[in-house]
Amino acid sequence: MSAIKLSRRGFLKATGLIGGGLLIGYVATPDGNSPAVIPGDGAMAPNAFIQLTQDNQIIFYSPRDEMGQGISMGLATLVAEELDVPVDKIQVEFASVHDDYRHPEYWVQGTGGSSSMRVHYLPLRQVAADTRALLLTAAAMDLGVAAESLSTEDGYILSNGTGHRYSDFIATAQTLELPSETPLKAKADFKYIGKDMTRIDALAKSTGTAIFGMDIAVPDMYYAMVSRSPVAGGTVNNLDDSAARAMSGVTDIVRIDSGVAVVATSFWKAKKAVAALNIIWDQPDLANFSNGDIRADYQSALESDRGTTETEGSITEGLSKASMQVRRDYWTPYLAHTPMEPVNAVVKISDGKAELWAGTQSPGVARGLVARHSGLSVDNITVNSLFSGGGFGRRAQLSHIAEATQVAVATNKTIKLVWTRENDLQNGWFRQASIMQLHAGIDAEGKVTAWDATRVGGDLAPDTLAGVLPGELPRTPKLLNDLMLSATENLYDGWLIDSGGVEGLVSDYDFPNKQLRHISVNHGLPLAAWRSVGHSFTAFAKETLMDELAEMAGLNSFEFRRRNLQNNPRLLGVLEAVEQGLKQWDIPAGHHIGISTHGSFQSFVAQAAEVSIQGSKIRVHRVLCAIDCGAVINPDIVRAQIEGGIMYGLTAALYGDIEIENGAVKQSNFHDYKILRINEAPAVDVLIVETEQAPSGVGEPGLPPIAPAVANAVYQATGQRLYSMPLTLA
Repeated sequence: MSAIKLSRRGFLKATGLIGGGLLIGYVATPDGNSPAVIPGDGAMAPNAFIQLTQDNQIIFYSPRDEMGQGISMGLATLVAEELDVPVDKIQVEFASVHDDYRHPEYWVQGTGGSSSMRVHYLPLRQVAADTRALLLTAAAMDLGVAAESLSTEDGYILSNGTGHRYSDFIATAQTLELPSETPLKAKADFKYIGKDMTRIDALAKSTGTAIFGMDIAVPDMYYAMVSRSPVAGGTVNNLDDSAARAMSGVTDIVRIDSGVAVVATSFWKAKKAVAALNIIWDQPDLANFSNGDIRADYQSALESDRGTTETEGSITEGLSKASMQVRRDYWTPYLAHTPMEPVNAVVKISDGKAELWAGTQSPGVARGLVARHSGLSVDNITVNSLFSGGGFGRRAQLSHIAEATQVAVATNKTIKLVWTRENDLQNGWFRQASIMQLHAGIDAEGKVTAWDATRVGGDLAPDTLAGVLPGELPRTPKLLNDLMLSATENLYDGWLIDSGGVEGLVSDYDFPNKQLRHISVNHGLPLAAWRSVGHSFTAFAKETLMDELAEMAGLNSFEFRRRNLQNNPRLLGVLEAVEQGLKQWDIPAGHHIGISTHGSFQSFVAQAAEVSIQGSKIRVHRVLCAIDCGAVINPDIVRAQIEGGIMYGLTAALYGDIEIENGAVKQSNFHDYKILRINEAPAVDVLIVETEQAPSGVGEPGLPPIAPAVANAVYQATGQRLYSMPLTLA
């Protein structure tokens, strides 16, 4: 991640895991009243994000976590641009927990929502520009020249043809007040922003020297695994652990909130022993439900008069103006996140202090959970954030942190707790299932006159709050937390609409009369934001219906959308970019094109999928994607994230389906929860339609349009409309 090359052992020594102190004297402080960074000897830290060492090293403390999305590179580029330092000369460190690193739009220190570049684009440039201005002022004083006569280049201040290191002026700079509102560079002067550059973490990840949670090992560490109820919410009725206790290497077996934990001297010994536990579980109501029951409940709710409604215009008036109408129902199933690296955590508690090592999307909440379950003050807890092997929303759920802490407390041992792939698929959190009903009318000119949408399914807000509250308010009694959660559930059941279940369902197009109804039906399966959240399923319903309406109107898919996008020029722009791009394609016989458009996370995307049907199998050969994400920091990262989002979305479109049988998840690993294989991956062309808007999300917006684009291509190939995911031919 940084210019410093460290082996795994070198990293452990440098960061104090094998004695010694922090590499650069960086310490976490508990709140915004104390500095976020305490500089090393001879160094200065003019703000929470930048430290300049006496040997002219620039250290950037990234406030957002790196899960493979490239945000460390992106944010470092902003700092490099305004500091006038090459990006590869900046050492990037993960910020620890401090109020200065809280997300400016959320109330926690967390990473998500494809928001990091958008919220930090100007603030990080500003702190870097102010730091550069401070150094110039100090240099002018030390050199006895006018500040206007000085310039900077690659971390040096130039005066009369002589280069001076930034660090030469630390002593004087520390006596000065940090400037504010220093003018930022004009786009025409950018050296790094907008340029293709190799990611600064690429070498470490390619050579295996990057440090993920799974890599951490500390002295006197023991491994823990947990046996959890196969049905969410189940509790231990009876435990026979005699066989497990007799196994080699097992040191402890303890009950914790989520089940029974086995502690052993190695991961493999813990894994074998946890399988030997004989547990009788008390099962909750979910044990009575299977997929068919859940879907039947949704259908019954859809046909009821329940729900919360928001209306703009008049559906009745809009339908009266329609020359044609259509009503369709769409089904999307539960999905798992399946990050490459399953969740894990190391917790060490000694001498009234605790230390945590983990890759997480919410280090502040993680610290609070350690405090809650250890009884320690947050002031005495250090969080070491690490690379995460994928997030997709899964690493915002932190029950494994609570589990590791509970086991560490119960055993008085340093604990590394690991979830396996099977644990993650069967006991994790899931994207909510949904039934969506769309009723639309169009007039003789191909304009949508009415758009009436209903979504039935679970709510994200209560489960999200359940994960955040205990960590953000670690001293709040459990009873009070439970009361707040109960109140939240009631609010979203008939009073408020959870945006995570409906976003994108009634947006994008010029719908003069639109109505949104949401009906909450929750069966107790833990729900969590999944890559692109509600957009991951609402786009499927919206865009397949738009294609069907285009056919009814006698218009091609591009023209119909164009007529209904006159008030959304950015989405229209990417649609037309794809239309022009397709003119360069040579479409083989038997291959067919489907298109879709969708806006999410303040970015706008259009896609075309080239599909053929091979027996009963849907084969996606190529995808053309145009994205308008505003100002582009690194085009290579944009392309990579779009490609990744398309592959992740194709997995959901073609295979994704978590099945519930008697309350338990049937799937257990990738043999029965299939993901897209490399030989199935389509070629992807990405067209970046850059505009003068502020940068917006790229990690998630590439996903929502792919399923409807494929479904629309399947219709062109077969004449069969698909209304359920995963996409399956009859």
